[in-house]
Amino acid sequence: MYPVLKAMEESGRCRRGYFVEGLGGAQFALPGAVDRLRAAREPAADDEVGGRTVVLAATDPANPYGAALGWPDPAPDVRHRPRRVAGAHVVTLAGRLVLYAERGGRSLLTFGGDPDELAAAAGALAGLVTAGTVASFVVQRVDGGPLDAGPAEPVVAGLRAAGFVDHPRGLVLRHRPGR
Repeated sequence: MYPVLKAMEESGRCRRGYFVEGLGGAQFALPGAVDRLRAAREPAADDEVGGRTVVLAATDPANPYGAALGWPDPAPDVRHRPRRVAGAHVVTLAGRLVLYAERGGRSLLTFGGDPDELAAAAGALAGLVTAGTVASFVVQRVDGGPLDAGPAEPVVAGLRAAGFVDHPRGLVLRHRPGR
């Protein structure tokens, strides 16, 4: 592939560079992709938590965690580990993993302790349901513990602010078409 990509670079159809830190030096991209990567490198100035929140399926090729990058370690006392499985989602903030939701959202794992970031990630996760991408989330545990535990407080507050309601099974948000 290298000779083909080199010929494309020489004809101006792609660019060579070091775009993704930690990967090999022979990286090629379309010119438009290079511009988008450069634009994404700088955090949005109007975002109060200092970056852009992105929600991806855990299996999405754009999600580097569990593929190109290892999963960050969750809290020390958490036995549950994130995985690249269908139905699971990751929430990144300025490219850093902040929240992992297993299929259906029953269990959430947090990465980092900033309450503002966790609340923003919880709101972004709720956006999947309000947009109709996911039918519902029923959150029962955060970092392996109950929802009323102290470490879960910023996430639970963010979920409630995003429209989750208390239910005997946990915090629930269901998609309601037409609302």
